[in-house]
This record gives sequence, structure tokens and C-alpha cells, in this order.
Amino acid sequence: MAVIEGVGKFKVSFIKQVSALLTAAFGLVAALAWNGAIQAILKEVFGTSSEVVPMLIYAVVVTGIAVAITLWIAYVAEKLGANK
Repeated sequence: MAVIEGVGKFKVSFIKQVSALLTAAFGLVAALAWNGAIQAILKEVFGTSSEVVPMLIYAVVVTGIAVAITLWIAYVAEKLGANK
């Protein structure tokens, strides 16, 4: 019985860690997208650049995807019992 309980605890701990790492990874991707968009805006303000609108669209889309995936990861982790 103790072995089965140990496996269950490991599974919960593993799911928590994986969900935290995936959430952080998608947060980083969104942050990098916004970094590019902000750089394009600064280039537009202080020089000529036609990249502002595409970079802003990219940043918004990536942020939306990151939020959706993060919510899905949290949902799956809760369904698997990782938030107990």
C-alpha cells in the first residue's frame, strides 16, 4: 500500500512541476513577443520601420495563446488532482 501511495504522491508532484514549467515557458514566449513589439514601436518612434503593426498583432496573438494554454494546463492539473 505504501508503494502505491508513494506513486500517487509522485504523480501529483510531477503534474504540479510540469504544469508550472509549461506555464512559465508560455509566459516567456509571450514576454518575448511583447519585447519584439515594443522594440518595433521604439524603432517607429525614433526611426522608420514598417514592423509595428505585425509585431503588435503577433504579440497579442501569442499572449492569447499563452493564456489559453495556461488555463488549459491548470484545468488538466486540477482534474488530475495536482491542486490538492
